[in-house]
Amino acid sequence: MSKAFRWIPAIVVMSFIFFFSSLSKARIPDYGFWDFLVKKGGHVFGYFLLAGSIWFGFRFEMKKIWVAWLLSIIYALSDEFHQSFVSGRNPSLLDVSVFDNLGIILGLSLNYFLGKFWIQKKKN
Repeated sequence: MSKAFRWIPAIVVMSFIFFFSSLSKARIPDYGFWDFLVKKGGHVFGYFLLAGSIWFGFRFEMKKIWVAWLLSIIYALSDEFHQSFVSGRNPSLLDVSVFDNLGIILGLSLNYFLGKFWIQKKKN
């Protein structure tokens, strides 16, 4: 698989995150507590996918796991900055530090443990 092809999933995920953060507050329904769960869950899930796809771009090299985390955090920060220009939306460092970071850590952890399982299974 070519190096460029390995980065397509990360670009696709970044595009989806950018699209959803471009929606004005008027276009996003508010369903109270469920709204909170969906929005914060979307942060966790989106950055879960982003971190895993970035690390995939690095061929799951262990020495690049921190780079994948850092690039994901940088994208999360840039996305919050982007939201400051969207009508009715506000940037939130809480989203980055808690929800986005949780998704990033879960995405990298799951890929790490699945990779260890896969390698061990191939050896047996």
